[in-house]
Parts: sequence; structure tokens; C-alpha cells
Amino acid sequence: MEQRVAGRSGLVVSRLGLGTMTWGRDTDRDEATACLLAYVEAGGNLIDTADVYVDGESEKVVGRLLRTVVPRERMVIATKAVGRTGPGPMSRGASRGHLLAALDASLKRLGTDYIDLWQLHAWDPLVPLEETLAALDTAVSSGRVRYVGVSNYSGWQLTRAATIQQLQRSCAPIVTTQMEYSLLERGVEREVVPAARSLGVGVIAWSPLGRGVLTGKYRHGTPSDSRAASPHLGEFVRRYLGGDSTRIVEAVATAADGLGVSPLAIALAWVRDRPGVTSAILGARTAGQLQASLSIENLALPAEIYDALDEVAEPSFGYPERRR
Repeated sequence: MEQRVAGRSGLVVSRLGLGTMTWGRDTDRDEATACLLAYVEAGGNLIDTADVYVDGESEKVVGRLLRTVVPRERMVIATKAVGRTGPGPMSRGASRGHLLAALDASLKRLGTDYIDLWQLHAWDPLVPLEETLAALDTAVSSGRVRYVGVSNYSGWQLTRAATIQQLQRSCAPIVTTQMEYSLLERGVEREVVPAARSLGVGVIAWSPLGRGVLTGKYRHGTPSDSRAASPHLGEFVRRYLGGDSTRIVEAVATAADGLGVSPLAIALAWVRDRPGVTSAILGARTAGQLQASLSIENLALPAEIYDALDEVAEPSFGYPERRR
């Protein structure tokens, strides 16, 4: 699998990452083991989790597998903090107290003494940004974290954080921003991607398959074993069912028929090769689903198909992003 440098840093990751949001709940240990082995065999090295995934169970499963199945040193572990992990006002947010406590808890669950990429899961308007960034510096200078990133930050939030770090000569510059990005969600192209490219920050795309909708599985209904039918992920998926999404999904299906590949392959290759994207996270629940995504490594979309999909799914632009 092709390896890419994350922004202007020394961190090198595979262009497809392994997501673990369902590990410990919908994906049991045996299935997670099969997923990890298939991913490593394909040449992948980036495994993405978070302290709030399945209330910490995802990190625990990742930790066990990196002690028993795949050597920890072969993988780049990316996890996140900011979300609520317990009761009380100091059990959530981007305060120094919560972040450093959450970091220690993640290290314990993962069974490692350092995290390769530690990401702020969300912007916290209640905490001074300088305090949050100082906590990142502490995490890196203590050796518990190698690199830091953010997730779900708007363009101005990313720019402000990176600018403060530059002015303060931070030892923990932001090297990645993890954002939802797919043919069904291109809002990041208005401000986030241009900001990231200007700042030398790599974009990690989460849900590159439009929460599963771009695979085409919902074209004729909702399968009973799908995420849309799940009590805990139903609303997460239903946002992209119907409306403009239908037109885009059909365009992807048409392109897939023309190339003799799956809609999944078309949608994933499109995001993977977008300007500024370092890696796209695969959120497969099963090893079978993951194998389908890993099989696209050698697929490069013809320019005419790439451009046609770009036009069909073009996000709305206007003032001030685009001036005539």
C-alpha cells in the first residue's frame, strides 16, 4: 500500500487507514483480529480509534491485538480525546486537566507507553485555546505522544490553532486534521482543505464512503443487517438517504458499471486521491467488507470519470470562497 507523509512532518502513514469505531460492540475480537491481519497484510500501518468509541472498549481491543497479534511497533496508533468519558464537569472537553487525564487513560487501555498521533476530537469553545495547545505540548515533551492533530475543526479554528503554535514555537505542531469527507460530504473543500494545504497539515478523511451509502447497499431499501437499521447508528446513516444523495449514488453506480468495479471502489478511490488527503479511514465492520476496500489499491480513476463525479457532487460555493 502506498505510504504518504502527513503534512509537513516526519509521520508516514498508509493512504488507507483502519477505523475501529465498532470494535468491541458490532465487531467482536475474532472479527477485529481478521480485520487487522488483512489490513497489515495489505501493507497498511494506520489504526484509528478514540477514547469514546464503545466507551473505551475499542482502545482495549486495539491494545490487546497489538500485544498478541501484530507487533505494536509496526503500527501507527491514532486516538482522540475531548469527548465525555465520565460524570462531572472535568470528564469532558479540551481543558488541560481532562486532556492529560484522558491521555493517561488511553495509554492504559492501549497497553502502550506512547501514542503516535493524538487528536483533539472536537473544538471546545469553553476552554482557552492556549490552554488546550499547552496540554498538547506537555503530552509531546513528556514522550507520551509523538505527533498531534485535530478533528472536526472548521477552517478558522484550524488556522487559529496552527498560528498560535507557530508564534509560540510549539514543540507539538498540528500535523493532521481528521474530517468527514466523501462525495456526499464535501463541505471541507470550502475552507478546511485550503487552510490545511496552506498550513502544511494533512487531511485524514473519515467516512469516505458516505457512512456506507456510497456502496449502493441502500439503493433499493435498508438491509436488516446494515448500520441504517441499527438502533445506535441508524440516525448516523439516515442523513444521507434520499434527496441529493440519491442522484450522487446513482452517478457512482453508473461509473462503477462502466469500469467493471464496485461503487465502493469508485467512491473510495475518489476521496483517497483528492488534493491534500493523506489517508482515508476504512470503517468496515467485518473482514469481508474491509477486503473489498483494500482491493482498490491499484485502481486509479480515469480523468473523465473523476471529473464527472466532481461535477455531479460539487458543493455549493459562493462569497467569500469563490468570487467572480
